[in-house]
Order: sequence, then structure tokens, then C-alpha cells
Amino acid sequence: MKNPALKGTSTALIHTPGILLQQANLEGAPFRHLLAEQLRSFESVVRYPPNQAFIGNLLPEDLANIPRPWYKNSLPNAKREGHYGEIFPEDEFFGLLYTVDVNGLVCLEAGFRDAVLENLRSHPALGRLKGVTKAQENNFSFAEIQEMIENQEALPLTTGGRIIGCVRKGNELDLHLSAARVMENLTAKASAVAALQLLLWQTGLQPEEVDYIIETSEEACGDIRQKGGGSFAKSIAEACSCSNASGADTRAFCAAPVHGLMQAAALVQSGIFKNVMVVAGGCCAKLGLNAGIHLKHQMPVLEDMLGAFAVHISQDDGINPIVRTDLIGRMKVGCGDSPQMVYRSLVEEPLTKGGYKICDIDRYAGELVNPEIIEPTGCGDITRMNYKMIASLGVLKGEIHRGEMEVQVNRFGVPGFAPNQGHIPSGVPYMGPARDLILQDKINRVMIIGKGSLFLGKLTRLYDAISLILERNPKLDKETT
Repeated sequence: MKNPALKGTSTALIHTPGILLQQANLEGAPFRHLLAEQLRSFESVVRYPPNQAFIGNLLPEDLANIPRPWYKNSLPNAKREGHYGEIFPEDEFFGLLYTVDVNGLVCLEAGFRDAVLENLRSHPALGRLKGVTKAQENNFSFAEIQEMIENQEALPLTTGGRIIGCVRKGNELDLHLSAARVMENLTAKASAVAALQLLLWQTGLQPEEVDYIIETSEEACGDIRQKGGGSFAKSIAEACSCSNASGADTRAFCAAPVHGLMQAAALVQSGIFKNVMVVAGGCCAKLGLNAGIHLKHQMPVLEDMLGAFAVHISQDDGINPIVRTDLIGRMKVGCGDSPQMVYRSLVEEPLTKGGYKICDIDRYAGELVNPEIIEPTGCGDITRMNYKMIASLGVLKGEIHRGEMEVQVNRFGVPGFAPNQGHIPSGVPYMGPARDLILQDKINRVMIIGKGSLFLGKLTRLYDAISLILERNPKLDKETT
């Protein structure tokens, strides 16, 4: 059987200070009245080094050369467009939210709607969306929107401190289709649509060539009878005009993206499908998760970004990196929660099976959350702690000298740079840099690790983890010889 190959990746960031404030109000956060004072401007989020790494304008490894805190060391002349994707302002995202809504639940004030849609039509990727080219024919005045907010329990949409629209309930009696839930679901859909549309535009793959979409976010759409029935995947395919595609959602908390990559690779390798997309949109419930702590430390509120990605897995072309489906690492039920046992299952077992040592992996990428977001909570740099566990495993196996641990961690550990969106940091944002570095013959192998907190669902006390290896295409070595 042919190896599945990584053909392309894209990433998207959406600056959402208005949605952040909305979340704080919905949750009744005691500090919500202070948030506006610490919110970042769009220009500042574009210049923020981790965000530039996320969209591909610098390697995550380069962050080690930029003094911290990064929010005090902005990058001059930074651009919103990057090698892998783009950073979008909130007003454009509200326009996108409107275009992917097929049930008339997102209502925008007519003047704002016309202006933002005109702006989106000039975008090289999003301008191709049928919801942008053929927008809904409805007009709402500010007075009508205000009436829906005051009397129909609609959720206001605000940007720049002013109300520009609202989101209505999907059903009068179903709490699972409340305006807040509809907003959560459409936010995940719209951000994933942005990422997939960017990927199609960047790679030149035609929408009708997509066979299957696996959606791996942390949301679960449904109604009172089927609370997580789905399907985000097929709705995203529809929005992006992938007329020949089907799809389904995969859920495993933060580990879902790597499960999705494994499934995509298996579907391609088996010959069932040729072009499979793994996508995930952002989670607005995670916005401002640690905002109170950031305010206490007199920091900007850094959790003001939605993250999204799309990954294209296809048949081996003899050039692109392959996914080693024979070397999948998985946290089995019997592992328990011992870190040593977990990393033996995730790292040691697949490497041993492939005849590799710990240091044969050029980069490990797992839980890539930006440390500036997490460290103020007292958790430390989670990303780096994971790499220390891997290095410790190498010491126990006699493959790394104890005195070389820090050197090896600095060599193979990808620093955290992703927004704190749960599923988004779990290894996948490094797929783009990994592919490029492998194609440039600078590295040979990367291990992507996803970890998930299954215990949050109160069905088990277990958590989950899974890993896979990206590797230089062996056909390139055969051609060289």
C-alpha cells in the first residue's frame, strides 16, 4: 500500500475582543468590567511574535531568540498575511459568520453588512465563498436588531464598542439551540471555513476534488434529542463548495486533531479516499479563560484569539512527507495516569517498533500552548515540561546522558506558540513548519502529539493521548542514490 502524504496545511487566527467580552458577560465573570482596559488592538495582535509564528512568518523555534515577555517585544512591520494563513479582524469575522449561516440566525445591521461583505469580496480566498458572492437578501436596521436583543433573547454582536448585529435562537423551546449555543457552533464553523478556504487557495486544490472532511474541534452541535449529533464537517464542506465531499466529526477533547490525522491517513492509505481534509475551528468558550489572572498580573488579555487549521492528507507523490501509519503511539486504557507509562506508550513503543531512538526524532510537537498565557496561572511552561519527560525517557533508556538533557530539549522541543484553544495547540500547528523543514532537507522526522482531558466529561477519570510521525519521503532518497 502507498504511504499517505502531507500535501498542505493552513492556519487562521481571528482577533475577537467583542466575543471575549460577550463570554465574560454570559459567564458573569466578576472582573468583566475591567476587561476593556486590557484588551489588545488588532495591530498589536498582528505584531505579537507567537501569532506571527502561528501563521508562518517565522519559525516557532525563532521565538527563543526574541526576549520575553513577547507582548512587550512586538515585531515591527509584521503582516496579517502569512505563509500558512492569516490573522483576521473581528469585523471581517462577523461578515464571515453571516455568510456561513444558512438559517438566517445571524442578523447584521444593513450598513455594516454591506461594507464588510464588500471587503470580503476582495479577499483572494474568502471572496470565493458562495455566501460572500451571493449574500442573503435581508436588511436589518439598528432599531430592529435592538428589538431582537431586548425582546427575543438574541445575543448582541459588538465590535469597536458598538452593536452591529445579533444572533437569534435556533428554537424557542430548545435550550441547546439558544442564541449563545448557536453562536458557539457558528463560530467554530466559520473559523474552520476560513482555514479550509485558505488551504484550497494556497494549494490550488479544487473544492470538488475534496473527498472527505474530518472536523476535530471541541464543540458538539445538535439539539435536545441529539446533543452532539453533528455534523460540522459536512456544513464546512457545503460552505466551501466541496460538492463531492462527505465528512463527519471526531471528538476526543484536545487529542481529537491527531486522532483525525490518523483517520485521514488510514482512509487515504486504504484507497477509500484520495483527498482528505482534517479541519478544526475555534472555541469561543475558551476566550478569556485566564483573563482574571492576566488582569491581576497587569498583562494584556492574551486569550483574545480564535485559532483554526486545515490539513490536507493525500496519496504519496514521492515528494511530500509521509505519515507513518505503522508507528502510531497511543495511550492505552491500561496506562493509567503515570507520566512514565504514558510517554512509554506515546514515544518509546512506536520508536522501538520503527528501530529509532529518542534523538532520531528531530522535533517533538505537543501541547504547543503559548507559555505567556499559561505561566501566570502557576502551571509553568507545559510544553517544555513535556519535552523534559521525553528527554528523561531517553536518559532511562541510556540514549541521552543526564548532563545533555537541556541541550536535547532545546534541540528537539518545539516551543509553545499557539492560542489557548484546547484542541488547537495539540501538535497540529507545527505541521506546516514540519513539512517545510522536511522538504528543505533540514530535518527528517517529526512526532506530533495530541493529549486530551477525557475526565472533563465526567464519564471516566482517564485522559487520552496519541502520537504520529511525519517522515521525509523515502522515494527522495532512492532518487538520490
